[in-house]
Amino acid sequence: MTLDNIKPQSSKELCGIINVYKPTGITSFDVVRKIKKIARQKKVGHCGTLDPEASGVLPVCLGRATKAIEFIMDDFKIYEAELKLGVVTDTYDREGKIIEEKNVNLQSEEVIAAINSFVGEIEQIPPMYSALKHNGQKLYELARQGIEIEREPRKITIYSIDIVEIKIPIVKILVKCSKGTYIRSLCYDIGSALGCGAMMWSLERHGTGSFVKEDSINIDQLNEENIKDFLLPIESTFENYHRIIVDEKFQKLLVNGVAVKDNKLVKDLNKSVYYTIFNEENTFIGIAYYSDIGLKLLKVFV
Repeated sequence: MTLDNIKPQSSKELCGIINVYKPTGITSFDVVRKIKKIARQKKVGHCGTLDPEASGVLPVCLGRATKAIEFIMDDFKIYEAELKLGVVTDTYDREGKIIEEKNVNLQSEEVIAAINSFVGEIEQIPPMYSALKHNGQKLYELARQGIEIEREPRKITIYSIDIVEIKIPIVKILVKCSKGTYIRSLCYDIGSALGCGAMMWSLERHGTGSFVKEDSINIDQLNEENIKDFLLPIESTFENYHRIIVDEKFQKLLVNGVAVKDNKLVKDLNKSVYYTIFNEENTFIGIAYYSDIGLKLLKVFV
């Protein structure tokens, strides 16, 4: 059956977010494709690619909830990674070709100090084997042709690194980081700091914002009978946002793109803050941002 022949199960398509756990051995697109087939609808998207050999949390949005993808992807991530000291590959992970090997004669204290030096706001150079583009072409496509492009370092934030286990040459860490962080590059950089090199041995994403491993459903356990049981409402993504209930007049203005400055609505609001907007029937309307121009909806979900 092709997707073009799939018809919705009802006149009302599914709308919401599923906290999916992706096992190793499949792509993030494989997950989306399977959910499209299960849900019998086309409008499905994931929130942040996981490599085929990585596992973990992969939130998937259906229907109108796809408008929330950018907000979910902007949130922090938590990864458990194993890095192997003494080995460098062209892809920075175990899937690549070994380009350097060294003996590892390090004490645990040296490893801990090097890892802790990466906590905070740092600059990171993305790996060549990534989906970033140069002149419209993905870097990994160039890398496969033996072409290496100079990459500009990007500012990222490593909020914390917990060292789970050290069994040299394998070190297991738990990393909380900002969007745009490449854990493969972090492993490579730690190896460089130690002078012995390193590659990422394994990777599991424990969380993306409010979506955590403990609450996820393995894609292999999802089917037509239970998919609705795991479908979260769009507003669950924004539980940490301040909530505003608006009357019909303000709802109409906001939905029509008006930046509202009326003190009846904004007098207690803080500048540069996101808000969730609900109507008086407790229906989720969208995400708004308050600035000097007023309160304005960024995304409408009705």
